[in-house]
Amino acid sequence: MCTALELTTKDHYFGRNLDLELSYGERVVVTPRNFPITYREMPTQSSHYAIIGMATVADGYPLYYDGTNEKGLSMAGLNFPGNAVYFPHAEGKDNVTPFEFVPWILGQCATVAEARTLLDRINLVDINFSEQLPLSPLHWMISDATETIVVESMADGLHVHDNPVGVMTNNPPFDYQLWNLNNYMSLTKEQPETRFADGFEADRYSRGMGSIGLPGGLDSASRFVKVAFTRMNSVCADDEMSSVAQFFHILGSVYQQTGLCKLGENSYEYTIYTSCVNTTKGIYYYRTYGNSQINAIDMHHEDLDGSALSEFPLADKENINWQN
Repeated sequence: MCTALELTTKDHYFGRNLDLELSYGERVVVTPRNFPITYREMPTQSSHYAIIGMATVADGYPLYYDGTNEKGLSMAGLNFPGNAVYFPHAEGKDNVTPFEFVPWILGQCATVAEARTLLDRINLVDINFSEQLPLSPLHWMISDATETIVVESMADGLHVHDNPVGVMTNNPPFDYQLWNLNNYMSLTKEQPETRFADGFEADRYSRGMGSIGLPGGLDSASRFVKVAFTRMNSVCADDEMSSVAQFFHILGSVYQQTGLCKLGENSYEYTIYTSCVNTTKGIYYYRTYGNSQINAIDMHHEDLDGSALSEFPLADKENINWQN
């Protein structure tokens, strides 16, 4: 499963945890403005906004898990099994496959407002990339510096939800996840007041008792509450290093360690990578399960007017800073 996050200090930041049981050879990929993006049922985009993000490149095509364009619009797809439904071709609609959805939006839109306009016409069509790479059941978070939305294609059609908390996980659907926060309204970052009964004086024997009841499980509903509480009470300076570090700390609150979520014989889900993009500056930061060092790639150091992908394999070996 996965967790997505957006955060604003002086700049705007967007990123996610990718939680799976195996890697698909993902890497940081820069798609320049003149790389031809082909679509199964829509015209090729020969010119578009440049995009940086995490992708698997298959047959020369970037299959983005998450991305940010040069205008600062960001998007991530997260697992949504049992609820995601894709449809046959529909006349009068923009028929886009789910694996094309990220470049379709990020290639054309500078803001969430512009993305909303495209979403009014879109039909997420049920076409696999290949026999070896069938479609994944996904929903998406789209964010800029002013607003964030969640897009879910379900049996009764396309749902676009405003996202006031800046986080997204997996099942259940987003409207329930948001409503479920009502069950945790008593949580507080403050030392709690005694409300157990009139005349009863409780002993505040520990710091942090206002967070008693905060979920700590790896399930998506628990992660939604945990990361929303963490994000919305986050305090950090607004310089770049403080902001990036805090972003990773927030997603670290729902980081998955190997061994805690067993899927089959010797198969465990874990956090393969965590990303954080400064969407204002176009810098993609990431760290992996095997390398806790933060690595960075600046899209503006690449030839954004080019026509070839720039690919950066993940640094997945631990790099220890020896001090003696």
